[in-house]
Amino acid sequence: MLLNAQAKGYAVPHFNTSDLEITRAILVGCSKMKSPVMIATSKGAIEYAGIKPLYQIVKTLANSYKIPVALHLDHSPDYELVKKCVKNGWTSIMIDASRYSYLKNVRETKKVVQYCHKKQIPVEAELGRLHGKEGWVKTKNSIFTDPEKAADFVEKTGCDSLAVSIGTSHGAYKFDGRPKLDFKRLKQIREKVSVPLVLHGASSIPKEIVSKAEKYGARFFGARGVPSRQIGKAVKLGICKANSDTDLRIAFEAYMHEFLHHNPRVFDYRKIFSYGMEGVTKVVVDRIKVLGSDRRA
Repeated sequence: MLLNAQAKGYAVPHFNTSDLEITRAILVGCSKMKSPVMIATSKGAIEYAGIKPLYQIVKTLANSYKIPVALHLDHSPDYELVKKCVKNGWTSIMIDASRYSYLKNVRETKKVVQYCHKKQIPVEAELGRLHGKEGWVKTKNSIFTDPEKAADFVEKTGCDSLAVSIGTSHGAYKFDGRPKLDFKRLKQIREKVSVPLVLHGASSIPKEIVSKAEKYGARFFGARGVPSRQIGKAVKLGICKANSDTDLRIAFEAYMHEFLHHNPRVFDYRKIFSYGMEGVTKVVVDRIKVLGSDRRA
């Protein structure tokens, strides 16, 4: 998927899920746009849903749509979770050892790469750190990716894709100011690194979702996300996968708040969740347009 995106100048959308509702809403949007997709699960998602049920949800729903779907482990903190996911059917792995020293990051990543490559499973790694909080990943200050170290890191680890830090942030609290991506740094990394590059913390909240959240009292913490034009420019400069999670959560809640406001007597959670899923699908469609992955399935 990522090599195709790299060759043709678009980015594959990566959306996080923890359950049936979000997974289905993602796939509906991707199928509508005929886009490939990487459906991602964090350590928290696996603990919430269970590793076997979560695999079956994604596998069963993916089989209902005629688009390429990868099941990706996002921000794995250790080798043991990687092995569990590989044994249970995951088709893509991210090992995040960025909290360690550079040398330990190299060692931990290389260990995962050697294991996964024997299973013909690609590995994403991370160099540099994003400000914010996502599950177990917590960082007060950003550490931007060094282009020279990036080239050395990829060569020493053999990773298949690299998540870089160029100014985005994790989580809903990341939007206190206006994000400004370091495109010069991204261009330098692209010139020195041949593997596909990944942009984490790339949520972008459509104006319609922001309006609903403000009007109906959804807890969106003033989130706006990274402007779409900046995401689009990052793709042109070499980003081959962009990760979304926060925007899906905000959309899901905003739409449910709207539904409950107009339908206070409804207590059938299927109807409530279904309307929330429409918000998620809308964000998915919007993101695919920005990344240029429509009709790439």
